[in-house]
Order: sequence, then structure tokens, then C-alpha cells
Amino acid sequence: MIVPMKKVSFVVLEDQRKEALKKLRKLGVVHLEQLQGNSDELAAFRESYVKAESAHMILSEIKLPKKAAASSAAVLDRTSALAKAEEVIALAERKKQCAEQIAADTAELERFSAWGALSAADFAYLAEKGIVLTMYEIPRDAYAAIPDTVETVLVNEDKAQTRFLTVQYEKTPGTAIAGGSSGIASADAGAGRPSDLPAEAYQVPMIRSSSAELKSEIAALRAEIAAIEKSLTASAVYKDDLTRFCLDMEKDIEFENTYSGMGRDGAESAEQPFVPLAWLTGYAPVEDISAVKFAAQEENWALSISDPAEEDEVPTKLKNNKLVSLIYPVSDFLGTVPGYREYDISGWFLLFFSIFFGMIFGDGGYGLLMVLAAVFADVAALAKGKKIPPAYNLLLLLGLFTMGWGTITCTWFGLTPAQLPSWLAGISFKPLSNAFAAASPENEALVKQNLQIFCFMLALVQLSIAHLKGIVRYIRSPKCLGELGSLLMLWGIFFVVLNMVVKLDVFFGIETMGTSVLAVIGSGFVLSFVFSNYDGNLGASILESCKNIVSVLLGVVNVFSDIVSYIRLWAVGLAGGAISATVNSMAGPTLGGALIFVGVLLLVFGHGLNMILNVLSVIVHGVRLNTLEFSSHLGMSWSGFAYKPFCESAENK
Repeated sequence: MIVPMKKVSFVVLEDQRKEALKKLRKLGVVHLEQLQGNSDELAAFRESYVKAESAHMILSEIKLPKKAAASSAAVLDRTSALAKAEEVIALAERKKQCAEQIAADTAELERFSAWGALSAADFAYLAEKGIVLTMYEIPRDAYAAIPDTVETVLVNEDKAQTRFLTVQYEKTPGTAIAGGSSGIASADAGAGRPSDLPAEAYQVPMIRSSSAELKSEIAALRAEIAAIEKSLTASAVYKDDLTRFCLDMEKDIEFENTYSGMGRDGAESAEQPFVPLAWLTGYAPVEDISAVKFAAQEENWALSISDPAEEDEVPTKLKNNKLVSLIYPVSDFLGTVPGYREYDISGWFLLFFSIFFGMIFGDGGYGLLMVLAAVFADVAALAKGKKIPPAYNLLLLLGLFTMGWGTITCTWFGLTPAQLPSWLAGISFKPLSNAFAAASPENEALVKQNLQIFCFMLALVQLSIAHLKGIVRYIRSPKCLGELGSLLMLWGIFFVVLNMVVKLDVFFGIETMGTSVLAVIGSGFVLSFVFSNYDGNLGASILESCKNIVSVLLGVVNVFSDIVSYIRLWAVGLAGGAISATVNSMAGPTLGGALIFVGVLLLVFGHGLNMILNVLSVIVHGVRLNTLEFSSHLGMSWSGFAYKPFCESAENK
């Protein structure tokens, strides 16, 4: 259920707001409205948090031996933790600079590798003496075309390029390098390109220093990186301290943001002799209002309590039993939260998600593996004295549903019914059983059709629940007739789908769709058209439907597509079963001979890959049917946000 909320507003003396916030945080039941604080302290806290988070990410990439991590007794206070974070960031930044310089030096060496050992200083020395040497590259067949007026020195050549130097003489030695930090660069500028040199010749930019110096610099940088990595590894034991520091910073940021963002009014003066006040607004569960009243009375706060207005952004707090709460890991992963005024469908979500999961995995053997994994994880957690995470129990539940579906359909590890014990075929449900389907082509066609009908029946049941909830919600308003109309259309179109996809006489004993089905669809459409937008005025409701006539007509088509969409459960399950059977057929011949090890690896890899694909299919298809088809018929947009009270411990949120 969605816990009812009350809107609460506090007014306190301006000079007591920090103490009031501490008391309110200790109370830990009020979800505050979003505030935008601004202060130097807040900026400093945020900067410290960013530094600590960045440092933690850097250290998280370092894997420590278990003994080193266990033997560490490092405990840092807040000042030391911030200093350590800054140190780690500086080391990481320096490591990055070294790596970039190594890359640049390596590229420089590779660029001149064909020239041999070079030194910019030698070129500069000759330039000072009036001899300007410039490096050029030219296509091999074009080198012979260089006229004798250009003095050259051949360095080397390969299949494509010829490398050579041009020699030019300055009348006033040393003038060519005046004003240049790089001797040869300035010499080139002074001497210029020989006018008779062919255009194909490419002037090679001068090396930064020398080949030997670059190699020495690379070696020094690599040694520095090794020292940095050693220092970072030594600092990795402080990851937990940085985590605690980040948590402390989160609390400080939240507190300071609230403190600096509180509403305030005026200051006491001779012209305006009133006491400055500060105020705050939030939401608290109805069950905790008594605690809020008591705190306000104890601290002498002015308190206002009211029902949330229609335009208020109210947080959503879900409260369910332990069984229904098993769906929370899935909703947390998806980040879906129902709006405060929407439905809590956690129970229905869990039920149908479990069914969809079992049908998509479709193999009782996979379900058995999940059950064993969940039981092992539960036992391990209990042995360590820890609380069993809900995800473990969710895995157990999903494994049981998968085993159940595998039992119904006689599907175990992709084996054929002939390869399974006869008692497994005996306990399967004949209309849906692979054992029954394997007996004859007629049986196979019948089972295939029954599975499709079962998917459509699931659609009918789940989407009917959505409209029944709408009828109950609006039972005191004519708008419930609009939901009744949608329900009638759903049932009528269900028969249309069966008539188009499967043979009705197999399941319902009727051969044609009949006018009665069309009458149900028509009457449902009329009711939905007239009352779906009802808000106190019947004429306005009809007018609204007329204005949106295209959307109304498309809605009828959407009902058809929503029902047909559930066929994906059969199709995806069929694909997974085909992959399992293929893996078995590939590995089977190797299991009886010397290649048994290869066969086992093939089975593990193939079935493991199939399970991973099934997980992705559940996310894509199983989740979609709940969050899209089912939710759209409920009128849900999942526009809510979670209830997170202003409290001292993150565990309470």
C-alpha cells in the first residue's frame, strides 16, 4: 500500500534554525521539499565530497591481496581523509601526465625511427656555423629529379620513400638562429626551402631534442609511474575511510543545503521590531504525525498540518508484507516509483513477474539451479550471522516458479521427453506438456495452440484486474462506467484475438466470433467514450472524447495490440528451449568418449549463455508487460519519487 501523507510546515526562530534542524533530523520522519541552498560551507562540502569520491574511484581500481586488506588497521579522521583524497588525486593526475608524455615521446621516436639517431642540438650547432641542414622525404622515384643546384645528402631509402638532407650555407653564421629557442627551426626559417626543390619533397619537422634524450625521458617517466602505482597501492587500504568520509559529507551537504535554503523573513530593527523567523515544509506519514506534534511541542515550533493539495509533489512510501516486498529489488533496479495518487501494484507485479519469469526461462532445470543457488546463499548468510537480503529470497521464488512451469510443460535442461524419467512426463499438465506434444504432430499443434491461448488468458486476467481496480476506485462516480466500458472492450477484443490467431472451437467450443462479441465491444466503446473523461459534467466528458477522437479510436487498437503482446512469453520461451536443445545435440556426441571434458565445457557454456539471454529477455519482455501494458490500463505513469526522510542515518531512507 501507499502510505498516506500529511503536509507539515514548521516555523522557528531564525537564530534557532540550526538546532531545530538537528532535532528534526534526529526525529527522522519528515521528507523535506526540495531546497536550493547556497553558502560557502555548502560549496566546501560539495568540493570535499567530489574529491573523496574521485579518490575512492581511483583506489577502487586497485586490487589488494586479501591479507593486505585484512591486516590494515588504517583509520583516518575527516581532515586526514580529505588530505589523503587530495594526495591520491594528485598522484593519479601526475600518472596521467606521465603516460601522456610517454605517448608523445614514443610517437616522436617512431616518427624519426627511419632517420636513425638524431639530435636537434647538432643541427643547431651546424646552423650557428652557417651550415643549415633540413630533413626532407620524397617519393623514391622522384629523388633522381632533384637538380644539381640543390645540394643534398642521401640518408636512406625504402620501397616507397627516400630520406635526404638539403645543405644550405649562411653568409653570416649564427644569424639564422637569432630569436629562436629551437636552433634548427630558426635556421630553417632563415635559409628557406630551396627554390629548385621538387614540390613532392616534404619537409620533416625537427625532432624536439634527441633520440637518446627521448629514450632517457621515457625510462624516467616509467620509473615515476611505477613509484606512483606503488604509492597508490599503499593508499588503497584507505578506501573504507574514504567511503565513510563520503557518507559524512552527504549528511553535511544535506544538512547545510537545508539550513542555507530555509525560508527566512526580515531582521529586527527600530523600524520593524519583529523577531526574524525561518520556516520549512515537508511531508510525513500519517502514522508518524503524533511524533511530529510531540517534537514541535517540546521544541516550541509553530506547526501546520494539512492534507496535500492536488498540485503538491508528495513522496511515495510503500508499505507491504515480507512476501510482497520481495519485488523491491526489481523496482529499485528499474527505478520505478508509483505516484502518490497512483496504485501500489507491488503484489500484482510480483505475481505476474514471477509467472512471466518462469515462462520465459521455461526450463525446470534452470529453476532448480536457481533454487539451489538461493538456498546456498541463504545458508551462507545465516552462517555469517547476516540478514538474508531480499534478492536471495526473490531468486528462490523465481526459481520455484520456473521449476513449476518446467514441471507443467515437462521441460528440463532442454532434454527431450524420451530422455527424461517417465514420472516427470506423468506429472506434467497434458494440454501444455512437451511429452504429450511429442506423441504426434496433431498433439504438437494442439499444445502449441494451448500455449498461445494461455498467453492470451494471462493478458485477459492481468488487464482485467487493471480495469477492476479502476471500477473500485471510481465506484462512487459515473467514471466507473468508463472503466466498465474498457473492461467490456477488453473481453470482446480478447475473443477477436482468439478468432484471428487460434481456433475458437478448440478452447471455447464455438466456431465463429458472432455478433454478440461485436455487441460487447460496441457497448464497451460507448461507455468508455461517454464516461472515461467524466469530471462532474457528462457533456464535458463527451466533448473531451470528441476532441480526442483519434486517440480514442487508437485506444481500441491498442487494446488489441496489448493482448497480442503477451504472445511474446510463448515465443521467447520457445527460443530459449530451442537453444537448450541445440546445445545438448552439439555436446551429446562428445560425452561418451575421450572428448567428455569438451562436452562438459560446451554444456556449461551453452546453458550458461542461454540463462544470461533469458535474464535479458525477462528485463526486456517480462518487465515490459508489467510496466507498460498493465500500467497503461491502470492509467499509471510511474511519475512518483521515493519517500526519503531527513534523518541521521542513510539506512532509514
